[in-house]
Amino acid sequence: MDTATIRVTRYRPETGPEPFFQEYKVPYRNDMVVLDALNYIKANLDGSLTYRWSCRMGVCGSCGANVDGTPKLTCASFLHEFKGRTINVEPLPNFPVIKDLVVNMEDFMRKLVKIKPWIIREKETPPEQGEYQQSAEELERYQQFSSCINCMLCYSACPIYGLNEKFLGPAATALAYRYIEDSRDQGKNVRFPIVHEMEGVWECTLVGECSVVCPKGVDPMLAIQKTKILGATNALRSILMPRGGR
Repeated sequence: MDTATIRVTRYRPETGPEPFFQEYKVPYRNDMVVLDALNYIKANLDGSLTYRWSCRMGVCGSCGANVDGTPKLTCASFLHEFKGRTINVEPLPNFPVIKDLVVNMEDFMRKLVKIKPWIIREKETPPEQGEYQQSAEELERYQQFSSCINCMLCYSACPIYGLNEKFLGPAATALAYRYIEDSRDQGKNVRFPIVHEMEGVWECTLVGECSVVCPKGVDPMLAIQKTKILGATNALRSILMPRGGR
């Protein structure tokens, strides 16, 4: 029987202060993904292995890990991509590790709530008046940025977030831009100060690794660039056409 060697980071704070690697041999099938291997280890070899997963379909975003040095969803990383060599599976970089492959997401969740990821209306219209309609062109302006699954791979790949955890970061900014560009939303004045604060979009140096690792094809770097342009345009407009001026 063919086998694959999985080398997993173990971190057991109750038994020792330092992480260590542990190797496991799992049966190899061409259609197996890394998450299948982790589940096999958990069920058959070592029930103490700790990691997150839920849907196994690349939708929930909870199974992210550093696979062979690259942030990936383990449910979308096939063993055959690494055939013939040991597969290293480590927790996502740039986040505190709680246990084994499980990282602390609290900082990301705070940033997510901070940008208010919902449609803001100055005044809600009664339901009987119908939906807030928009055209296909209006939908196209933000659609790709609505595909984010909050997997945090972009934060793990971002060198700026690795150096400065106060940085708002790629996913939160992309989601903020998604609502800024939504024709139904009226919360631009609420979100603009957030994305343009000291650790907002201007902290980004446009390395672009966030867009490279996104499993859903979202381009956070583009959202950051567009948000910078909107901010610069608004600033210039306020200088040339101040309120009350003619």
